[in-house]
Amino acid sequence: MKVVVGQGSCGIATGAKKTAAEFERLIKKKNLSGISVDKTGCIGTCYLEPIVDVYSDDGDLQARYVKVQPDKVETIVNRHLQNGEIVSEYEISESDREFLSKQKRIVLRNCGVINPERIEEYMAAGGYQALKKVVTSMTPEQVIEEMKESGLRGRGGAGFPTWFKWNAAKESPDEEGKYMCCNADEGDPGAFMDRSVLEGDPHSLIEGMIIGGYAIGASEGVIYVRAEYPLAIERLELAIRQAEEHGFLGDRLFGTDYSYHLRIKAGAGAFVCGEETALIASLEGQRGMPRLKPPFPAQKGYWGKPTNINNVETFANVPWILEHGGAAFGAMGTEQSKGTKVFALAGKIKRGGLAEVPMGLPLRDVIFGIGDGIKDGRRFKAVQMGGPSGGCIPAELADTPVDYENINKTGAIVGSGGMIVMDETTCMVDMARYFLDFTRKESCGKCNYCRVGTKRMLEILERITEGKGRDGDIELLEELALKIKEGSLCGLGQTAPNPVLTTLKYFRNEYEDHIYKKKCTAKSCSALLTFVITDACKGCTLCAKKCPVGAITGGVKEKHVIDTEKCIKCGKCEESCKFGAILKE
Repeated sequence: MKVVVGQGSCGIATGAKKTAAEFERLIKKKNLSGISVDKTGCIGTCYLEPIVDVYSDDGDLQARYVKVQPDKVETIVNRHLQNGEIVSEYEISESDREFLSKQKRIVLRNCGVINPERIEEYMAAGGYQALKKVVTSMTPEQVIEEMKESGLRGRGGAGFPTWFKWNAAKESPDEEGKYMCCNADEGDPGAFMDRSVLEGDPHSLIEGMIIGGYAIGASEGVIYVRAEYPLAIERLELAIRQAEEHGFLGDRLFGTDYSYHLRIKAGAGAFVCGEETALIASLEGQRGMPRLKPPFPAQKGYWGKPTNINNVETFANVPWILEHGGAAFGAMGTEQSKGTKVFALAGKIKRGGLAEVPMGLPLRDVIFGIGDGIKDGRRFKAVQMGGPSGGCIPAELADTPVDYENINKTGAIVGSGGMIVMDETTCMVDMARYFLDFTRKESCGKCNYCRVGTKRMLEILERITEGKGRDGDIELLEELALKIKEGSLCGLGQTAPNPVLTTLKYFRNEYEDHIYKKKCTAKSCSALLTFVITDACKGCTLCAKKCPVGAITGGVKEKHVIDTEKCIKCGKCEESCKFGAILKE
């Protein structure tokens, strides 16, 4: 029997290491021989962590327990491990099982299933068989043809055909060598798809990169991963060492003339380094700033050599495609957006985590079918797709198919796969301000429009959310947005205005309410709020005791009053009132 504890970042953050240690302590204390404690990565149901799976000696899953804190461990040990009784009250519910059952997992096929620190488990799941097939029996042209048939598009944001990029690098002549690089600099707020693969199945990335290197004629690869992912880096380093020890990395792979070496570069976490030319500059030790294209990296990239760059999710698809054939991958999804896509569900959603679904599934099915809808019974208002480079899609467009073409029509982008779900308590003006603040800080400063324009747009948005908006602000935002899009060199500047433009398109009334009525529709912007005590007040005095500035007065069993001049709008009074007598207006 084996006890497996999910120890991705989400599991560890909720106490998974303590849970695993408690299992080990009790198993040893009770002398339960033949029962081991193991680890795995994130299976995607982050909202249920820490997750514990119990497997039989035959490898069958006996039970999946959720939210297992150390105080629950002894019950599981006593009833299940000792007496063979499933602890049903700790098991995953039928409703929560749907989160996984409604997915089609290719990229995440091994995440939450195998131990990412053991190459033997990856190999037992079919790992490195695709590499062996490619290196020993296929030509680079055949590999690229399979990728073309698969229809795989880059999952990092732009959605460019993977086979085309590979072929461009392959056709670029260079006798001194080429490079196959991975962009693991996942910088979108609310996105954690790449991190989950790096922590839960690092060998799938490594195998995909070696296959890509073989296809373009590269003998060296670099994984550019953000330094804020220490667990991912640790497991990647271990996986590289294991691959080298087993002969999957290094010289003369499988006895052929093909050699491939791989190393890791930890980046400082600049969002702009997600742009491939800025990433290359950072790899070379320079400041991460984009450069003009052409020449494209496929012609002149890392150290001036032909270079191909894809992100983690793109590479993780490659072994599956080469093992099952490009046609099998291309049979999923839509005509122009084939295969599956991993999405990170975050925000005001009941089931937050990772979901991998075929492209073309309606947004509604992802948010309500897999994510189970909005928390606390609130109304679905919008979803931000594509991170700071994307845009807000309103509830009325929830039936939009999730593919590159249809999402682009809304003004948003699929991007790397982040989905931040919002309810009626979310102020769309403040949401646009948040994302623009992010891109303004992350601008490298090379372009005047991006460097100065985003700052001016942010100043206007801050003024509006503070109740100081002026007539003409909306028109000025639109004018600046279009000029920034036209005048910026790279994707960061060209897409930075998208959150503002989409919220203006779908939620213009909220901007107008802020500016002309001095009201926040979502009752979120504190500067535009007024707290009022109604006749439902029982005079319990609790609100007065909780007020940090003494703005509430009134006797016992008498209706209280808020001094709006003193009130700092912290909301402590509303939170403390047991009678619902305090309203936000």
